[in-house]
Amino acid sequence: MYLIVTRSFPPELGGMQSLMWGLAKEMSKNFMIKVFADYHENYKEFDQEANFSIERIGGFKFLRKIRKAQLINEFLKENKVQGIIADHWKSLELIKSNEKKYCLIHGKEINHPKNSSQNKRILKVFSNVEKVIANSEYTKNLAINNGVEQSKVIVINPGVDPVKELNKKSLDKVESLLKIKTPRLITVSRFDKRKNHEKIVMALRNLKQKYPDIVYICIGYGDELENVKDLVKELDLSSQVMFFKDITTDLKNALLAKANIFVMPSVIHKKSVEGFGIAYVEAAQYSVPSLGGKDGGASDAISHDKTGLICDGNNLEDIYSSLNSMIENKKYHVLGKNAKEYVSKFQWEKIIEEYKKILN
Repeated sequence: MYLIVTRSFPPELGGMQSLMWGLAKEMSKNFMIKVFADYHENYKEFDQEANFSIERIGGFKFLRKIRKAQLINEFLKENKVQGIIADHWKSLELIKSNEKKYCLIHGKEINHPKNSSQNKRILKVFSNVEKVIANSEYTKNLAINNGVEQSKVIVINPGVDPVKELNKKSLDKVESLLKIKTPRLITVSRFDKRKNHEKIVMALRNLKQKYPDIVYICIGYGDELENVKDLVKELDLSSQVMFFKDITTDLKNALLAKANIFVMPSVIHKKSVEGFGIAYVEAAQYSVPSLGGKDGGASDAISHDKTGLICDGNNLEDIYSSLNSMIENKKYHVLGKNAKEYVSKFQWEKIIEEYKKILN
């Protein structure tokens, strides 16, 4: 039996939640597993559908961490466990066991200066794990530069499930919403500084001069949403930008499938960095190429000039010229076709083989 210990798990939404769900689901096909996850108000119906045991722990954040560790430590005393896989170093910090431990790392949670108190805590946890599993080459190098033992760090990219057939009703709704608008740019992400929505909007102002029917579709929510909306009004782009949040998965996927370019030229903001960018892979599954930023792990998900472009997200001119080069002569068609072929390697049935190698 393997334990999966995670703070991020469905029905809560997000990239980390999808990653841990995919990992648990695929591992359950090969091993007996048990998941210890944080409480979510709508968990009961979700958990009943799973074919493995999920134990939920609630309460205030700090107390929840202690309580979860106590339950796991008790479980380990009474059951034979081959190993523990955690979503975050904090998930392992209070677990007292000699069982083999494996910890996933994603980017910003390990991005603390060497010898800082957080860095020392991280290194102490990692001194007692078999493998540190980085989501990209960028995250691997970040970990090593911050003092993690190089021989322990390996890269296993996040996986995705094959896309489901698109809902015709949702596709028709998207066509009625977008009508003749083209080219179509899209971002599916939280609105935070790292995702760089503001610079995309600023580049859009210039692109509008060449492509008057251009549209930019923004799906998500977050702290920067109102700031981005204000900028759209200030630049007189309200007819070019469409905002969506709290929409169905079917509608989100239909909007993605009907887009031409996925745009997320991420930057480093304070300690926050894009460790990989599963959204690029999800777009590519619909033959949509991406524009990603050079800061972070986008290069693991985007093959530059083959499945999309990597640009300097801090440089507005670079964002503009990169988008323009993808739009000119509809180059996005060729890039999108390549992208769909390229991302087959990220499907869970292939990614899980990498986990099986280290677990065996």
